[in-house]
Amino acid sequence: MVTFPAAAQDARRADRDTAMPTTGIRRRLLLAAGAAGLATPALAQAPWPNRPIRMIIPFAPGGSTDVIGRLLAEQMSQRLGQPIVIENRGGAGATLGTGLVADAAPDGYTVLLSPVSAFNVGATLYRGRITWDPVRSFAHVAMIQRGYYALMANNRAPFTNPAELAAAARRTPGINYATSGVGSLPHLVMLRFAQMAGIELTHVPYRGGAQAVNDVIAGNVPVTLDGIAASVGFLRQGNIRGIGLTGPQRHPDFPDMPTFVEHGFPQLVAEGWAGFSFPAGVPRPIQQRLADVTKEVLDLPAIRERYRTLANDVGDRFMDDFQRFVAEEVETWRPLVIASGATVD
Repeated sequence: MVTFPAAAQDARRADRDTAMPTTGIRRRLLLAAGAAGLATPALAQAPWPNRPIRMIIPFAPGGSTDVIGRLLAEQMSQRLGQPIVIENRGGAGATLGTGLVADAAPDGYTVLLSPVSAFNVGATLYRGRITWDPVRSFAHVAMIQRGYYALMANNRAPFTNPAELAAAARRTPGINYATSGVGSLPHLVMLRFAQMAGIELTHVPYRGGAQAVNDVIAGNVPVTLDGIAASVGFLRQGNIRGIGLTGPQRHPDFPDMPTFVEHGFPQLVAEGWAGFSFPAGVPRPIQQRLADVTKEVLDLPAIRERYRTLANDVGDRFMDDFQRFVAEEVETWRPLVIASGATVD
């Protein structure tokens, strides 16, 4: 056993006792430095947004959804302090552009102008071909608009209401009708109309509602169904004739346009909607910020007046309320889509 002289032990004990406070201070300094290091990323993180935001509109330019999206994006970018860059990515009943957002990084810099067609119809119609879920893959943040669909005919077409179209199709089966694409809600509504009327119609799908409307005006297709917002100007100027509305009653701005209901099709009441949705996983504060800015813009008198001229209603659901609404809509429409017999082939 090794022993130390008493004097040496006293000296070592004194050195140890003197060093203890220094060691304690050093330990506290190291812990404080570590805590500061952990806090640095949070403190250094720039507020959202600090760069341009990409908005995916899953339709071709010029349709009713595109019109609303561009109207709001301009006002929202001013309030967010960053540009909102719009990309039109149409196709497959709006499911292609929707899928791009589902797969995007959940950082708040990719937002979907989410249409009723993709979630209420496309998610069921394209099941097996898509990898996203209409509810679990998205954070649905703000409903931006609600409105009905208008059945519109070329001015030279020999029908002025849904009943006359049905009668014409009985005489001449296979009358063409145009929509914004296979799997769109207008496509489903027209399928249901044909089933209820017991007629045969031929679907002519386009990549967007604006193209379909223009071809009806030109006389290339006799009739189309599209959101009323995109065609308000054409209807008011008499370039195209409104022969049916999917609302429960006539629209006050178009009192001469009949409804499907009053012509014997009470089940053909269909309201379209659109909103803003992030990929699932975007931080809640970013979601709330987008919801707040959207609500602020929708409350602007100029925006409300513009909606009125488009014959549309301002959206009224945000955050959790909108998320629940989308989930309920998907469950409501799923059996209808399946029962319609609609296919993408």
